Amino acid sequence: MPELPEVEVTRRSLVQAITGARIEAVTLGKPLRWPLGCAPQTLVGQQVMGLRRRGKYLLADTSRGVLLVHLGMSGSLRFSQGLPAAGVHDHFDMLTSQGTLRLHDPRRFGAVVYVHGEQDPVATKLLGGLGMEPLSDGFSLAVFQAGLKKSQMPIKQLLLAGRVVVGVGNIYASEVLFLAGIRPTTSASRIGPARVLKLHAAIRSVLARAVDMGGSTLRDFSNADGMAGHFQTQTNVYGRDGAPCHVCGTSVKVLRQGQRSSYFCPMCQRP
Repeated sequence: MPELPEVEVTRRSLVQAITGARIEAVTLGKPLRWPLGCAPQTLVGQQVMGLRRRGKYLLADTSRGVLLVHLGMSGSLRFSQGLPAAGVHDHFDMLTSQGTLRLHDPRRFGAVVYVHGEQDPVATKLLGGLGMEPLSDGFSLAVFQAGLKKSQMPIKQLLLAGRVVVGVGNIYASEVLFLAGIRPTTSASRIGPARVLKLHAAIRSVLARAVDMGGSTLRDFSNADGMAGHFQTQTNVYGRDGAPCHVCGTSVKVLRQGQRSSYFCPMCQRP
């Protein structure tokens, strides 16, 4: 599933190419997770003013509203002057004066939703419960610590929930907790100030490195230029069940939390 690093990589690969483009036509394929929210003709004539990100959502500001784009489980975006005819897994084409933006999504859990602004009830429903942005100056250590202190959830699952901080997906949560020396099953409320400080720094470090490496491509993610990510090739614990820990040599373990696999070093990561 594309997580924050993959969405940010996508944003960076698109923002210069699409900003300023005038929308000329919109074509829909099979239904996605949520409806567009307007007739496609409503978008024609509008201009793309910029491209932002909130959590795992891309926000394309237009001259009269905002397009919210979510890549779902298997989605990716392309932007080009010369895209081939839409295929069976291409579900949203937006022809602009600067190229065509296409959402390719084999599993159709992604979505493109048009709203009049971020105060629109639909936008509030999708974005209102999101936690702090980990790569922004607003990622407050004090607020982060308070959020952990209030929760009895295992720290790995709290990070995945996205209510305290957004974007720490499954791969990145395992890597973050390894860097911070915290077992994924540890109750969030039991993590003391010194380890919270390490965890806060680890979230920033891992996600920034993932963005620099183009994100992770486990199956089919690529950015808007068709480039795959490489973070998954240099993980410390994720996907390395039974392999020796790079730090201490102990075999990396894996356990199931909810429906997700959590990888950890039993020596380097304390409960």
